[in-house]
Amino acid sequence: MPHLSFIIPAYNEAERLAPSLRKALEYFAAQAYTVEILVVNDGSKDATSAVATKFAEQDPRIRLLEQPRNMGKGAAVRRGMMEAKGEYRIFSDADFSTPIHETARVLERLQAGVDVCIGSRGIDTSLVKKHQPWYREKLGKMVNVLVQAAFIPGITDTQCGFKGFCSDAAEKVFSRAQLNGWMFDLEALYIASKLGLKIEEIPVEWYNDERTTVSFRHSWQILREILSIKRLHRNLAAKS
Repeated sequence: MPHLSFIIPAYNEAERLAPSLRKALEYFAAQAYTVEILVVNDGSKDATSAVATKFAEQDPRIRLLEQPRNMGKGAAVRRGMMEAKGEYRIFSDADFSTPIHETARVLERLQAGVDVCIGSRGIDTSLVKKHQPWYREKLGKMVNVLVQAAFIPGITDTQCGFKGFCSDAAEKVFSRAQLNGWMFDLEALYIASKLGLKIEEIPVEWYNDERTTVSFRHSWQILREILSIKRLHRNLAAKS
């Protein structure tokens, strides 16, 4: 069993994946614990699979998981979490908007007994080194107002793509998760909170990547997903 499973969901990430994997391998080579890196190829139409395969052939710590088609980031993260073998499990965006060195801070909190540790851009905004366009920041603030009011009070940023789970929490949460789209992070945190798991939010360094695709045109899809979360999990407390 590796100490850490590091999960990278990837859709059409051939260009960004190679430098990210090189950074990950360099970082983990300096750590004392064992690690596996899971790249979940979400039905990419580019050379993402070939890039990941080449790295996996050169380093046994890397595993490639192939989705049968493009199913969404939520589905990719869910598969990675459920097939991971690590005692602790962290997922990261393929562009490493949150730098790989922030793994240390998330892992430290998980090892201290936190069930779920999430990176946040909202606690210390000075760590946001490159901001999103104003309209994306506005959309994020609108989502957070709804989250604070109806889902998880006290969490400042549910959408930063850098989150860690102990293995037990990962299996409890992602075995119940259903959303494949933009708001899978919120669903996972909502499930964790309903199960009474200990969630901790920590500030992390973050850089916007201009190639990220979410925008205001996705607002209705995001709203539909948000509104579906409580319906999908309305009986969760009774079952748990």
